[in-house]
Amino acid sequence: MYSGEILDLLDLMVDSVKKVRGRFCRIDKPEDLVSTPDGVTLLDAITMRLQVIGESVKRISKIDPDFFDEYPEIEWDKIARFRDLVSHHYEHIDYEIVYDICRHHITRLEKVLQKIISSARTKGQIPP
Repeated sequence: MYSGEILDLLDLMVDSVKKVRGRFCRIDKPEDLVSTPDGVTLLDAITMRLQVIGESVKRISKIDPDFFDEYPEIEWDKIARFRDLVSHHYEHIDYEIVYDICRHHITRLEKVLQKIISSARTKGQIPP
């Protein structure tokens, strides 16, 4: 059975992914994240949610170091390292990297998170 903390963190990750996708839908090209005050606000808001996702990955890995082993299609260590970059070197965040994460990786992450939750329900590790 998954701990309540892991379930809460998975839910937080799913919520954060949805918020990233909702905010990113207004972005057409990388420069949109820095060319206007609204774009910069979106960049900050999206980056904060990516940080939340990375922090959640780190916390789950601390609780259960093998938790993500069944899901190698996501580079969990890169998510955690991006969190560290945001937390400790925010001024070095590259808006093009944030754009790439949102454009090419966030949907896959959402699918894998849903797979994790669905699999846990099927195995009876979390309630339906």
